[in-house]
Amino acid sequence: MTQHSRDVSRRRLLFGGAAVGAATLLTACTSNETPAASTQTKAAGNSEGNNAPGKKVVIGFSAPAADHGWMGAIHANAKAQAAAYSDVEFKEVDGGSNSEAQRSTLGTLIAQKPDIIVVLPHDGKEVNAVALQAMQAGIPIVNLDRAFPDALASRLVIKGDNYGMGVSAGHFIGKQLKDKGIANPVIGEIAGLEIPLTVERSAGFAAALATYGFKVGNRRSAEFTSDSGQREAAQLLQALPKIDAIWNHDDDQGIGVLAAIKQANRSEFFMVGGAGSKLAIDAIKADNTVLKATVTYNPSMASSAVSLARLIAQGRGLGDLTELQVPKEVTLASETITKENASSYDKLGF
Repeated sequence: MTQHSRDVSRRRLLFGGAAVGAATLLTACTSNETPAASTQTKAAGNSEGNNAPGKKVVIGFSAPAADHGWMGAIHANAKAQAAAYSDVEFKEVDGGSNSEAQRSTLGTLIAQKPDIIVVLPHDGKEVNAVALQAMQAGIPIVNLDRAFPDALASRLVIKGDNYGMGVSAGHFIGKQLKDKGIANPVIGEIAGLEIPLTVERSAGFAAALATYGFKVGNRRSAEFTSDSGQREAAQLLQALPKIDAIWNHDDDQGIGVLAAIKQANRSEFFMVGGAGSKLAIDAIKADNTVLKATVTYNPSMASSAVSLARLIAQGRGLGDLTELQVPKEVTLASETITKENASSYDKLGF
């Protein structure tokens, strides 16, 4: 059974029949086709402002393999946004399963001399050198999500607010626990891969909790996959016989986290997720699991990356800004999805 098949099975187990439609959506996200219903694009149909056709540009694209829902949505959104423009040719190369493979295919792409390249690296540090190579060759790099350590390795960085994710999760948990009158709560954290963005998330979480006088009691590192989420959650639950709250960094790995919780027959705590998947939003609305909120880290950033890459390659700026060029950095805000506002976020779920 593939990783994706295991994920779909878990979705059906954890969320019941209501998950069938969402599971089908995820299947589409991780295939080679671009599903119209699941992509998050900004319309490019009018002929005014930034959407007005400009010179033809070739946009290269590289990201890790679409092996889970969030990354599948990244690929689908980038491809769909490019297709919305008549003046864009989109060249996607296989990002492979590790940094070495991505460096190799990026080298091939650079040799083809596209006008600009959007790169979501496996690891910014390990792909930094090839990004510098592109910049030195006169090919601008739009650095998506996982930042390169060298500022000269990209023309634009566009990412989610990782520190802000942690802050949002920490404030939601802190307020809930304070309102319940819990003075010394036991708080668990299930992080993702130990890369810089994960460190930022944990730092924001710790800082927000500290404002309530709270701290993390046990932190586990998973790998943004459901299998690793289940493994680490099982160990967390075993280590802590009583828990008041858990923050899980990623809704995809949250499938496994919820499976471990169900298997352990634990429900004395509440959980906050991360990213804002459609299944997480549906579960929050249904209010029938320990998952009570999720903080956004939306893959719509891939659509924005392609739009901004197009403008940079065409020598244009943002229509709503006075400056003549696209900014150097864009950081998207992290919002908190709860039962009260979940319906408003349906269109952003992936």
